[in-house]
Amino acid sequence: MSETPVRRSGRVTINDVAARAGVSRGAVSLAFNNRPGVSEATRERIMEAVTALGWVPSQTAIKLSGSATGAADTVGLVIARPARQLGLEPFYMEFISGAESVLEEHRCSLLLHLVRDVTQEIAVHREWWQSRRIAGSILVDIQQNDPRVTELAAIGLPAVAVGHPSLTGGFTSVWTDDEAAVHEAVRYLAALGHRRIARVGGHPSLGHTIIRTTALNSIVAELGLEPARSVTTDYSGEQGARATRSLLASPHRPTAIVYDNDIMAVAGLSVAAEMGLDVPRDVSLIAWDDSQLCQLTHPTLSAMSHDVFGFGADVTRRLFDVVHRRDLSSGPAAPPVLLPRGSSAPPRQPTD
Repeated sequence: MSETPVRRSGRVTINDVAARAGVSRGAVSLAFNNRPGVSEATRERIMEAVTALGWVPSQTAIKLSGSATGAADTVGLVIARPARQLGLEPFYMEFISGAESVLEEHRCSLLLHLVRDVTQEIAVHREWWQSRRIAGSILVDIQQNDPRVTELAAIGLPAVAVGHPSLTGGFTSVWTDDEAAVHEAVRYLAALGHRRIARVGGHPSLGHTIIRTTALNSIVAELGLEPARSVTTDYSGEQGARATRSLLASPHRPTAIVYDNDIMAVAGLSVAAEMGLDVPRDVSLIAWDDSQLCQLTHPTLSAMSHDVFGFGADVTRRLFDVVHRRDLSSGPAAPPVLLPRGSSAPPRQPTD
């Protein structure tokens, strides 16, 4: 025999249901909309409370919480970077602009949050998803053995990971061919006569840093060049300058340096001038990403150029496919293309 609904004076709210079931408001929302995040036993207890109290969510609450499937008109993006550094980094400004161009087409919004580390990022994504604040998330800066892959898949978060499929587990992914780009840059420098090539890279735990380092070591060995030296950084101009200074002050100074972003390449150009070296005759420099910064320096910076705006748009379109279960397949973005400019030339004296 079913339990008779409890008659109350005044309107029954989600708080009343949560109190009766001994759970949070978020748990009530998840259970009522048949979303992951609560156990079956808890779901049954909540639905018994819903029936007993005769609770029905208001139309306003339904609209705010999203569609009939529980998906809000918001996409989440969490980045583990200091706010000041992110504001100076052209890549993410272009990437977010590309994402916003697609969100505007869908009349959706971007929920952006900056955190200290991956652990905090997982907590933010989990809270957003379980409280139904987002339709899905874009995951960036994927690491090797990234805990987000297992933790966020376990809660059923719809997401697209920006990274090679070897790093992203079961998540749909979009990536650039970092290996091919590194090979193109090194073959170009070798053709100019460079035999001692170094690289200023990003954080050593990031998947694309590892892929680029492996690709660099492989291609210099294949071409019979001197073993390459890679220095890892946090992508900032300060650490890019420090890494460049260390490389150029070493006994076996490289004749060419490849940078993992354009900010560090610009900083490296300043360091070369500070040390009295001519770019490109004493040292050639190649940047990654090719923002407008690369064309405002003197000499202009050679770069591995790719359409970051289009990349952000492509990732966001793929996320909408995942959210609406239209297409869960992964795919590469357009590959970076080498654009030689004034910062690269044959070395003054080819190394032995």
